[in-house]
Amino acid sequence: MKILQTMAGARYGGAEAFFERLVPALSRAGVDQKVVIRQDEDRARKLRDGGVEPVQLGFGNRFDIATRLRLRQEIKAYAPDIVLSWMNRATSFCPRGKFKLIGRLGGYYDIKYYKNCDHLVANTQDIADYLIRNGWDEDRVHHLPNFVGSAKMDPVSRQSLYTPANAVVVLALGRLHENKGFDVLLRAVAKVPDIYLWLAGEGQLRGELEALAEKLGMKPRVRFLGWRDDTPALFASANIFVCPSRHEPLGNVVIEAWAQGTPVIATDSLGPGMLIKQGENGLLVPVEDVRALSHAIGQLASDYTYRDALVASGQESFEAGFTEDKVVRDYIAFFEKMAA
Repeated sequence: MKILQTMAGARYGGAEAFFERLVPALSRAGVDQKVVIRQDEDRARKLRDGGVEPVQLGFGNRFDIATRLRLRQEIKAYAPDIVLSWMNRATSFCPRGKFKLIGRLGGYYDIKYYKNCDHLVANTQDIADYLIRNGWDEDRVHHLPNFVGSAKMDPVSRQSLYTPANAVVVLALGRLHENKGFDVLLRAVAKVPDIYLWLAGEGQLRGELEALAEKLGMKPRVRFLGWRDDTPALFASANIFVCPSRHEPLGNVVIEAWAQGTPVIATDSLGPGMLIKQGENGLLVPVEDVRALSHAIGQLASDYTYRDALVASGQESFEAGFTEDKVVRDYIAFFEKMAA
C-alpha cells in the first residue's frame, strides 16, 4: 500500500500542524508514503527530522501549470494506491488517475474544490455531517480525528517572561484573529486581579490587542509571546488554559491541554462544545460572555482541588480518543480499506 500526501497550506495553522505530526507518525508505523508540499523550508525540515524527505512545489494560483505538471509526474512515478490531499489548494491541483483521491478537510470548506475526490475525510463528526448535508454520500465521507503530541518539557522559566513565581498564569494559544476571541479573554482577565496572561501566537490583530490591554490597564500582566515551538513548556508552567474562540471547528488546543495536564476553560463554540463535558474534563462558558469567562477563571484560580479533578478527567479523555497510537491505527485501517 502506497500513500502520496500533498499539502499546500500556510506556514501556520491547525491542519498544517497536524500534517506535520501525522506524516512522521505514519512513517514510524511503517507506512510507505511520498509527500509533496508547498515550498516551505521550515516545514520541510520538520518532515526530514521525522524521516520523510518532501518534494517542494510552488502551488501558486490556478494558472500555475508548472506545479500541475510536476505533481502529475510525481504521482505517475510513485504510482500510489491513495492520494490524500489536504484542504482546498492542494486538492484543486490533484489530477484523477488510477488511485483513490481522498480530500482531507479540517473545516467547513467550499466543497467545489473536492468534486474530483472519491472520498472525503473530516476531522470532526460535525464537519462530516456538513459534507453529507451538502450532497456527499455518507459512504464516501469518513471521520478521522486528530491526535496531539503528549511529550512533556520542563516548565518555561517564569523569570524569563517577567512573571512572578507565585502568580496564577492563564495560557492561550492561536492566531491573533477575530475568530479566536482574544479580545474577550483580555477583558475577562482584566476583571480578575493578579492573574497573568500568556498569549502565544501571532497575527494581524496583535497591535489592536496590545492597545486593548493598555486601555484596560492590564498590559503589565499580559505577555505577547509570538509563535512558539515550546508549547509543552508553556503548558507545564501555566496554571489554566483558556480557549476563548468565537469560532473553533475542532479545538486541537483543548486536546493539547488535556495531554499536557493543564485544566481547560473554553467557550461553547462548536469544537470545544463537542469535546468538553461540562464540569468534568473542562469548563464551558458562552461565546463572547466576558463575565462568565472571568468568573470561570476566578473559580479555577482559587480552587486547586477542582483544577486537579479537571486535569485527571481531561487526561482520561485524551487517552481514550486522541493519542498518536490510536489515531495512526485508525488512519492505517482506513487506508487499507480504501486500497482494497
